Amino acid sequence: MGGAANGGSALARRQDAAGLLRRAYAPPEGEPAPQAAVPEGTVVYAVGDIHGRDDLLARLIDGIREDAAGREATRRVVVFLGDYVNRGPQCREVVERLLAPGLEGFEQVCLMGNVEQAMLRFLDGEMAIALNWLEYGGIETAASYGVASPIARRRDERTLEALRWRDSYQDVYGADMPPQAGEIAPLEALRRELLAALPLAHLAFFRGLPFMHREGGYCFVHAGIVPGRPLEEQAARDCMWIRRRFLDSTLDHGAIIVHGHSISAEPELRRNRIGIDTGAYKSNILTCLVLEGESQSFLQTA
Repeated sequence: MGGAANGGSALARRQDAAGLLRRAYAPPEGEPAPQAAVPEGTVVYAVGDIHGRDDLLARLIDGIREDAAGREATRRVVVFLGDYVNRGPQCREVVERLLAPGLEGFEQVCLMGNVEQAMLRFLDGEMAIALNWLEYGGIETAASYGVASPIARRRDERTLEALRWRDSYQDVYGADMPPQAGEIAPLEALRRELLAALPLAHLAFFRGLPFMHREGGYCFVHAGIVPGRPLEEQAARDCMWIRRRFLDSTLDHGAIIVHGHSISAEPELRRNRIGIDTGAYKSNILTCLVLEGESQSFLQTA
């Protein structure tokens, strides 16, 4: 679930054999570049919000494999930042690929996004969240597992976009549109049917997702962190849902925060964070941040 924001500026662009764009970006004019390093001998690939676009993920994984083959780093890490399902049509296929990505020799970390957490809350019986989860792409997730939603989407993209940028959104998620009495039974039927349709390996995947990962001077989360709070004291809920309070902060967070969740046309480079959600489900641009030593570069689907 992202929102629009302004990115940095593209400095270089070329296409590789896998059909991906290799690009360099800079912060906006007057903004210091984020400075950090990953451990020596390590290359890290951080992948932004996928949202049911297995076609793009397949191409990006091919590009990561090709890129890593040309590097001297002996330790290879790929970090997926969450929001694997919802919105796009290939949610089940994305999870299948993440369970077996074909990246032999890589360490793989899959973080939990807010849509995965929202889905688990619904599957665990929290009916207050059901309609919002469906509105924000749960309809597509259920369909990818062969389950039709009994309730159609009611709000258009513009309305949904405005809601997700409210400062209080993470605190009232689901409470602004609770199901009516006549909707509880069909939603409960949907919940049971989706639970039955989910392969056990997929459900275990969703339930086992961590919310944070560290590599050298970088910290990877889905949405962001609470400014001014030590990283080791961050709450999972904030790391999956926070938006303006984090995005607008100029504080030193103790690490460069790499995140998705908030859509921008290009990767956002700021002094304290790098945002890489480029709205793949609608833009066709899935972004991967590549970190080696102190260098930062990007792979993107063309």
